[in-house]
Amino acid sequence: MRTRRSHAGAGGGTGFVGRALTQLLRSRGHEVTHVSRQGGKDRISWEELSRCGLPLCDAVVNLAGENVLNPFRRWGDAFCREVISSRVETTKTLAKAIADAEQPPRVWVLVTGVGYYRPSPTAEYTEDSPGGDFDFFSRLVSSWEAAALIPGSPARGVVVRSGVVLGRDGGAISQMLWPFRLGLGGPLGSGLQPFPWIHIRDLAGIVCHALESECLQGVFNGVSPSSPATSNGTFAQELAAALGRPALLPVPAWAVRAVFGAERAVMLLEGQRVVPKHTLESGYHFIFPDLSGALKDIVA
Repeated sequence: MRTRRSHAGAGGGTGFVGRALTQLLRSRGHEVTHVSRQGGKDRISWEELSRCGLPLCDAVVNLAGENVLNPFRRWGDAFCREVISSRVETTKTLAKAIADAEQPPRVWVLVTGVGYYRPSPTAEYTEDSPGGDFDFFSRLVSSWEAAALIPGSPARGVVVRSGVVLGRDGGAISQMLWPFRLGLGGPLGSGLQPFPWIHIRDLAGIVCHALESECLQGVFNGVSPSSPATSNGTFAQELAAALGRPALLPVPAWAVRAVFGAERAVMLLEGQRVVPKHTLESGYHFIFPDLSGALKDIVA
């Protein structure tokens, strides 16, 4: 999918990251059709996709997935099934549509997560590092990525493992802004845990780069180059500084576990040092490589 006018199908295209990607692709002259719960203008439903197949397109992206860290949803079997289905089943549906298409797309991109890598205060992970087999979330990423495989397909397969996505109007920042604006923000737990992050414009940019670069395939880490040196405490200080507020009130680990449950709390109280090695080698140039610049852009 070169920078000539092309057509992309996007599962989850109306969500937080999907809106940013759609805006970027359309600004570069590409058409975008969303796959979502309901059909409409420039969109088809998942049911319609299963019944009628994939519309003619040059690229397919899946960004679909229920928000794992929704504080209003209790962590239990029903929510677990929803988290899995919203990722694995939507990916299977798109992969089957691609496999069955008379004229398949040239590229198939799946956005997953750095939860694939085992949390560690010291280990650094590149795209070649092992993982995917030690807890619910790592196994979820493995199942998610396995669902995208289409043996014998001519479509280039790309996986972008995303860190915490920072941006306006959604994602992690939207839940943190008001406490920090009121001077009530601070690190989670010890604050020493790594904080793998990426600005939403860069995550959209990496996906667009993968769509338009005919030679790219395989796994790319969707994290900022400075992410491996960022801790949760550093993030809290930088966000407070961008807002001109203090970050003096750490949130104790027990409180995080009480809100999210022990299994989900691991995602917030532990972290991974993830390096975007293949992403940088692919020629992608980050718009926001540093945290301070990313946060100033978001809170401006």
